[in-house]
Amino acid sequence: MAAIFLKSKNSASPRPVSRQIPQNIDVALQKAHFTEMRDKDIVWQLDAERAEYDKSGEMIYLSGVKMEFAKTPSAGKIMVTALKGQYSSKQKNVRLVGNVQVETETGARFSTESINYVASSSKLITSELVIFQHQRLELKARGMDMSIKKQVAHFKETVDATVKGL
Repeated sequence: MAAIFLKSKNSASPRPVSRQIPQNIDVALQKAHFTEMRDKDIVWQLDAERAEYDKSGEMIYLSGVKMEFAKTPSAGKIMVTALKGQYSSKQKNVRLVGNVQVETETGARFSTESINYVASSSKLITSELVIFQHQRLELKARGMDMSIKKQVAHFKETVDATVKGL
């Protein structure tokens, strides 16, 4: 008993736990994984280094995001990465912000600062500057929408394209 008493007496007193979670956040998780399914099929999977659930339970704030869209009968997988994101658990929409990189299984790459995944239309949409690269083609445009199922992208205004190697 004396040894236990002396050891506990000499140990440092516990430090108070600082509140690192903002007041509008109810729960924060490290290494979170989300999966969206429709008719028993996986639509996408999302991994985040950190996920913070707001008190309403509808919005989840993400950081260190990797989102993978499943292969479809007409197209391969799509991988999207971003520094931050927001996931609406009610609407199933995802907003990704900060160094957003989109890559298809065939090697097409898109870079932009922010992009929205709209679940109801299964599209990736942005009004930001997009840099698209595939093989020898580099295209810059302001605004894009891309069908996840067909992997067809429509670029909006101010399109500038360069074919390298000619």
